[in-house]
Amino acid sequence: MSAPNWTNPETIALHAGWRADPTTGSVAVPIHQTTSFQFQDTGHAARLFGLAEMGNIYTRIMNPTVDVLEKRVAAMEGGVASLALGSGQAATSFAVLNLCEAGDNIVSSTDLYGGTWNLFANTLKQFGIEVRFVDPADPENFAKATDARTRCWYAETLPNPKLQVFPIAEVAALGRKIGVPLIMDNTAAPVLCKPLQHGAAIVMHSTTKWIGGHGTSIGGIVVDGGNFDWEAHAERFPTLNKPDPSYHGAVWTQAVKPLGPIAYIIRMRVILLRDLGAPLAPMNAFLTLQGLETLPLRIERHCSNALRVAAFLAQHPAVEKVIHPSLMDGEAKRRADAYLKGGYGSLMGIELKGGKEAGQRFIEALKMFYHVANIGDARSLAIHPATTTHSQLDEQEQAASGVTPGYIRLSIGIEHIDDILADLDQALAAATGPSLKAAAE
Repeated sequence: MSAPNWTNPETIALHAGWRADPTTGSVAVPIHQTTSFQFQDTGHAARLFGLAEMGNIYTRIMNPTVDVLEKRVAAMEGGVASLALGSGQAATSFAVLNLCEAGDNIVSSTDLYGGTWNLFANTLKQFGIEVRFVDPADPENFAKATDARTRCWYAETLPNPKLQVFPIAEVAALGRKIGVPLIMDNTAAPVLCKPLQHGAAIVMHSTTKWIGGHGTSIGGIVVDGGNFDWEAHAERFPTLNKPDPSYHGAVWTQAVKPLGPIAYIIRMRVILLRDLGAPLAPMNAFLTLQGLETLPLRIERHCSNALRVAAFLAQHPAVEKVIHPSLMDGEAKRRADAYLKGGYGSLMGIELKGGKEAGQRFIEALKMFYHVANIGDARSLAIHPATTTHSQLDEQEQAASGVTPGYIRLSIGIEHIDDILADLDQALAAATGPSLKAAAE
């Protein structure tokens, strides 16, 4: 079911891609817990395998429950189609590998989640793909690092943990002049930012985070904006414009034209997903859909709570520094205001007086916040990135990505704000001395 007139995320999250089951009338999306699908006859099977007709073949490649999630997230982001995968890491990997071969390179922002940095700096080398890291403070850095073998640029909208909003439109415009698409990881800013509207070509999410929102299901998704002309720069994108020997010599930009501008996402489905695996399980798709239905409402509470927490921590005597877009100034604040609509997100970082040791005591003193390696839960979360999520990076790499030894990352949940502030205050007192309440008295 399409949603041509729906522009509001609250409606899209509930209705895009599904109305009711045509057989049973079920309003909730059924869980199609099956590996395979019965073909009508041999001709039907041949058409499906030959891409002459779209439909279900095998759950590794496509599943009706997963399909609804794909349609709904594509509608949410304003894209033409999407592909759901087994994790956010799979989504990042597929987004890049869909365009790259051995000998190619991509240009990436330095401001990245630690797992993405390690994938780019180390693992992709084993595939013969070079990743060139540049500081996004100057958008021109992306163009300066680009050559004829550069296949894409990559960045995070609200990078974890630096939290300085990426200059999407500025970088995307530079890329389009020379035929390089911008891929945006929009995990930390769903609803708040629409990168495709600012010129990005591809958007991905770790649906594990805010979209799922309840800490139950690992998943990822890649959204094709349908707004990049892959044929106009055919030499730069051989994976889409040269005959593909693994699919009877199909040239993807030509083969799928009758279906619309979806060459990028179709190739990802029928080549990478078919050959490498990493499908999203139907049950996880179902659970992620449950989270997606309330995402716009949760984002409002996440953001309002985070604003209160940032203001509280900024005046706390135990806190050296608070990193949150609402407290930034200059160009960082201008970008936050330009790209984030409806709130500044629920991630923040703090540096405590007392450094690493105080940070460890603070985390261990928290009673309501969970100490887990995740973000975007309905629950409030805390972690020490230097020894966990970014521990694979050396000190120089950690510094480039925004991680210092004393940095504490908070993901503010949707609990009552008084309970959130009380837990933070008592933990700070346990870690560094008197609470804010005691100091005021």
